Amino acid sequence: MSKKNYKILLNDINAFIFDVDGVLTNGKIMVTTEGEMYRMMDTKDGFALRYALNKGFKIGIISGGTNQGVKNRLELLGVDKVYLGIHEKKTAFKDFLGQFKINPDQVLYMGDDVPDLPVMELAGVSTCPNDSASDVK
Repeated sequence: MSKKNYKILLNDINAFIFDVDGVLTNGKIMVTTEGEMYRMMDTKDGFALRYALNKGFKIGIISGGTNQGVKNRLELLGVDKVYLGIHEKKTAFKDFLGQFKINPDQVLYMGDDVPDLPVMELAGVSTCPNDSASDVK
């Protein structure tokens, strides 16, 4: 796709949906001797999410992870819908579309790994971080 076409598609976007691990985190998990798992999120991403929400965009999260701290952080930022523990992401994607009456071509999705591919095929614009799995790139 040329940059011109990409920019044209962006005009129709009114919702963003993100994976968490590897997208809103660096993809690394710190595990304590007690088995606690910690992820690090960037405050700049938090600012960007709030900015998009304030501009009227709908924001969704679809993640295979189940960390309650991640959910608390995203809800504190005002994210519209957080789906955790989701391994078949198309179902959550379709639920988000129905709940907010959005067409798939109005969604920009960002994922970084193979479980994100089915949703990336449905979204109007699909993006990924530079260090994503090669199949995603």
